[in-house]
Amino acid sequence: MIRKYGAIALWLCVGAAGFLIVPWYALPGSVLSLDWLRDFATGDSAPAIVQAWRYGRTWLLPIGALLAAGCTLLAPRFDRSLLAHALLALGGIGFLYTLAQGFLIGSQAASLQGLATGGQQGMGLGATLALTSFAMLFAVGLAGRGYFGGDAFIAGSVVAIVASTAIFTLFPVLRIMVSAFDDANGLISIAAFLDRLLQQKVWGLGCLTGAARCGVAWNTLILALLTAGGTTTLGLAFALLVTRTRFRFKKLLRALAILPIITPPFVIGLGLILLFGRSGLVNHGLEWAFGIEPSRWLYGLPGLLLAQWLSFTPIAFLVLIGVVEAVSPSMEEAAQTLRASRWRTFIDVSLPLMRPGLANAFLIGFIESISDFGNPIVLGGNFSVLATEVFFSVVGAQLDQGRAAALGILLLAFALAAFFAQRVVLGRRDYTALSGKGDSGLPAPLPEPARKLCYALAMPWIVLTVTLYAMTFLGSFVEQWGRNYAPTLNHYARAFGVEIGPQGGLIWVGSAWNSLWTTVKLSALAAPLTAALGLLTAYILTRQRFRGRTALEFGTMLSFAIPGTVIGVSYILAFNVPPIEMTGTALILIACNVFRNMPVGVRAGMASMAQIDASLDEASATLGAGRFTTLRRIVLPLLKPAVAAALVYSFVRAATTVSAIVFLVSAEYEWATTYIINRVTNGDYGVAIAYSTVLIVLMLVAIWLIHSAIGERRLGRRDGVVRMGMAELGPAA
Repeated sequence: MIRKYGAIALWLCVGAAGFLIVPWYALPGSVLSLDWLRDFATGDSAPAIVQAWRYGRTWLLPIGALLAAGCTLLAPRFDRSLLAHALLALGGIGFLYTLAQGFLIGSQAASLQGLATGGQQGMGLGATLALTSFAMLFAVGLAGRGYFGGDAFIAGSVVAIVASTAIFTLFPVLRIMVSAFDDANGLISIAAFLDRLLQQKVWGLGCLTGAARCGVAWNTLILALLTAGGTTTLGLAFALLVTRTRFRFKKLLRALAILPIITPPFVIGLGLILLFGRSGLVNHGLEWAFGIEPSRWLYGLPGLLLAQWLSFTPIAFLVLIGVVEAVSPSMEEAAQTLRASRWRTFIDVSLPLMRPGLANAFLIGFIESISDFGNPIVLGGNFSVLATEVFFSVVGAQLDQGRAAALGILLLAFALAAFFAQRVVLGRRDYTALSGKGDSGLPAPLPEPARKLCYALAMPWIVLTVTLYAMTFLGSFVEQWGRNYAPTLNHYARAFGVEIGPQGGLIWVGSAWNSLWTTVKLSALAAPLTAALGLLTAYILTRQRFRGRTALEFGTMLSFAIPGTVIGVSYILAFNVPPIEMTGTALILIACNVFRNMPVGVRAGMASMAQIDASLDEASATLGAGRFTTLRRIVLPLLKPAVAAALVYSFVRAATTVSAIVFLVSAEYEWATTYIINRVTNGDYGVAIAYSTVLIVLMLVAIWLIHSAIGERRLGRRDGVVRMGMAELGPAA
């Protein structure tokens, strides 16, 4: 009870600070600069109490009254049940009222009321603190009512995840989706929505008769299924090579496996064109050697599928590596003790225990494919998919935002179908492989056919990846690829030139420095937030049972299933006006990256959590540890592969994303990928390739730093892999 009163007092103080001390509204500059202290209590820098009394914004006073009323709850006369109900009422009413007054009293509404103030600006630090205070008081009330086992940390985490997901995922999506039902007169019409969704260009089957192309919906589904199956298979092959064989170049394989996700999404497509395009090196070589006429086979489904396999296999590998490592060697040794062959052990014991990771890798590959924009825009040709259709509906000659929203709803339906299909495949089976008991077994070796198959799948991928990146690297050091191969450093000098100033200081004269510093700084801020939120969500989804759990799981995947172009446009519509006004700021870029990339942390965490026995949590609770201590001291050390995967993915995807932030960048906050796209559209391929090369090197360094900081998971097992059997252990056996 004392701890609960302490939590109530803490959150009331947070809310009081937001209402009485810091600026209530958003400031043009950063509130962290403290420049607002010079103009404290005047204009936009004033806290809510001053805004209400001096500037006539009396609708803010009930917020202060609610916080003051909350102080009465610190009196010891309240019993547990009454206190919990009071906290639920206070937190819920305060949170909803604070949001509602922001939405209902904007600048236009205030002017209509004849208020001299002219309404409100976007919410700032003060409003954020007040909203956080009310939300956490509501969470304490939930815990007091016995929800989530009475644990305030879990209750607060669930409330924070639900609120942030609703604000930064559901709200922007709903804003743009409403336009799918708008007719020509701006009215809501189901007929208008169906007319956009059921067009021949979307669902046509003309490709079956040879008369025309198939609809973009069928193209998207076929490509997504082929991509998900291929990336899951390749990712598993990589994970098995690293963990179950004596492959000499494991570190090189790990480095090559993550290369495609640390490059801008259009680089792989451009590299494939340089190799296999009509004027590519391979076609020229075949024409010179065998007289084979160059073709355009690359542009369409074959080239697009190849590009997505190269792009998304590393994601499957990052998800599966921790799952393969966690398979219990003792179970495999027990199967071999019962005279099961290595092949039967692999098929009947190892693979079933990997099923959660395989299902999650397939789901991520499927959603990545339907959301991909960079590869289809470069290699799609006549093979149109939903992502490019959405883009051209927004920025093309059509300018049909309603059609883009309708196609976005269709993509959501595909993602929802994949989500439930994954749950059906996994069912309610138990996949626990790590428990509180020690496990000193050695991982079983791969059966010979499986080992050869892994090599057969991995080696061509490695060769092609090395070739693509070698060409990209060399292309940055020549004057013009395909015409003038004279070596030069001019591209790097133009982008990243540095001069010594008159006073001896350095002058960053290169045109790319501003975008590079912005990208690195904001990505470094977004990555830990993304990983923490994703893994915390995974822990709650796997360890807690509560109403709405399935809805919460799908809500965290929502932004991942929608094309980045739709996310970007929805953020503009949602956050370009009060009460949440962030357009043109660093906050909108950070928020977009956090909630766009969070699903990978969730899926990686859930795959690993499914293999950690819940008895570890129970043992920790028996010894008196709270949920937060259990998560920090017990669970997180066993989740190191998932933590590393979430950090790596969130950082590199934030730094190399393009479709989601292309509408959100500004002159002050330019992104690396938008800079590269501008160079490509201007025909300046040399600088674009040079910048891409710098990004690749920078991402490799960042990944090495992340893995060095996280370290490896220690499971108390012997090192090495059993090769043949007990006979090979010699007399000591």
